[in-house]
Amino acid sequence: MSEPANTRGLAAGFGAYALWGLFPLLFVALRPAGAWEILANRILWTALLCAGVLLVLRDWAWIAPLRRQPRLMVGVTAAALLIATNWVVYVAAVTSGHTSDAALGYFLNPLATVALGVLVLRERLRPLQWAAVTVGVVAGAYLALAAGSFPTTALALAISFALYGLVKKKVGDTLPALHSLTLETVILSPAAAVILVIVAFTPAGLTFGDNAVHTGLLVFSGVATAVPLLLFAAAARRIPLVTIGLIQFITPIMQLLCAVLILDEHLPRDRWIGFGIVWAALLLLAADSVLRVWSSRSSSVRG
Repeated sequence: MSEPANTRGLAAGFGAYALWGLFPLLFVALRPAGAWEILANRILWTALLCAGVLLVLRDWAWIAPLRRQPRLMVGVTAAALLIATNWVVYVAAVTSGHTSDAALGYFLNPLATVALGVLVLRERLRPLQWAAVTVGVVAGAYLALAAGSFPTTALALAISFALYGLVKKKVGDTLPALHSLTLETVILSPAAAVILVIVAFTPAGLTFGDNAVHTGLLVFSGVATAVPLLLFAAAARRIPLVTIGLIQFITPIMQLLCAVLILDEHLPRDRWIGFGIVWAALLLLAADSVLRVWSSRSSSVRG
């Protein structure tokens, strides 16, 4: 891999995760719009943006053959439903003042991904991975007991995004990132339109059109959704998976900092202890990844 490609990949990866880390500030700025209105706007404006880019590039020859690939379409539809679930849970958490729960969900995501690898793909874990999963389970149990309630939001985010990654892995690399994102948002667009109609008839009504700044931010949510996803895809093509795994922790760290320093959320001592246990699990996963890379390089040098 050439040095310029690696550098571009790192820049794209850091850019994607940094933008995701700033999402709490955007969604708080979108209040009083509710989670469902924000979700619908994200879907519709992202679909329009992707369609516009495809029109400019004249890149539509790939659409017709999709009629002969029903399995692919089922996979993309499943991915679309999972990412929509993730989005609405995340936005609901942030706009209701529970950004720290959202951050915890993305800290737990790598552990959920590893667990799915064992349960669904029948992958075998190395000792450090087993230790990380065990510590992660301890963290979840501690947080549940300390809070007196099940960490529903955090687990919903972690599991929905882990399942999204699993479905994308099953679908494979059949579709480039722009094509996949276009399909996912187009599939969701009819439901998004229905959501907006329903919201319009609720007592709160739609906030779209209330003022120019708020309306502009809702439109911008489409750009904010598409750009980091496309940056992530660019990074994944250029840098090793282990590197992506290590830099992904930028997002929940930034979300936690936004919650505490900017959004003035109070985290009790028990929550900090729970986060500490989760971070211990993540350090074990990171150590396992680094040791695996070093081992592979040593083997290749000896070979």
